[in-house]
Amino acid sequence: MGSTLGAACAVFVTYSAVYSRSQFFGETLCCTDSPRKLAITFDDGPNPAITPKLLDLLAKHNARATFFVIGKYVRECPEILRETVAREHLIANHTHTHPNLFWQSAASIRTELQQCQDAIGSALGSQTRWFRPPYGFRNPWVIRTASELGMKTVMWTLIPGDWKPWPPERLIEKMKPIEDHSKQHSVGSSGTGDVLCLHDGGHRALNADRTLTLKALEYWMPRWRDAGLEFVTIEEAVRTPAA
Repeated sequence: MGSTLGAACAVFVTYSAVYSRSQFFGETLCCTDSPRKLAITFDDGPNPAITPKLLDLLAKHNARATFFVIGKYVRECPEILRETVAREHLIANHTHTHPNLFWQSAASIRTELQQCQDAIGSALGSQTRWFRPPYGFRNPWVIRTASELGMKTVMWTLIPGDWKPWPPERLIEKMKPIEDHSKQHSVGSSGTGDVLCLHDGGHRALNADRTLTLKALEYWMPRWRDAGLEFVTIEEAVRTPAA
């Protein structure tokens, strides 16, 4: 009986730590406030090899996005951060070195988040109000610490695994639920929309190859626009619903 209960508790804690929509360790934002709103988000940048190309693609489709940045890369590439903001995108905190926070103490978590805030502040003159934990992993101190530092925690509805070496067609297929979801709602209908988690960088080093991400977005963005989706930042995702 004891071992069964222990196993059940372990499963519940793992679910609460990993499942993107779990609210057990604290409130997170996992969807937009309208089925017509799509929040495209990018983790692990800034990345000189791909972020500027993504900015150009987003501009082509008049799209705004949210970039969850790693502090140590911000310090190496502050000019990319400034260009991202100049193009009306939102910058958010993704820790300083990208550790798995599930295994970190409250003090270590605070240090990671604060150092990233300091790097963003140094580059932009202001800090962010939004945070995403690396790998999406949480423990009892992660969301609480982010809140104490003035940040809301953001998760996602879809993470298609764009860091994996898929063939382009496979990644495109794994992003199809966005289109499927949009077709389930007519214009003006109530409900929630998607938060898409992609990657413009790699947490292990600068200049990660994310051309697969770029190709998948080149395919989907015109189709999402034709489907009537509005591309929004996380901040815009929780304002008045799109018409």
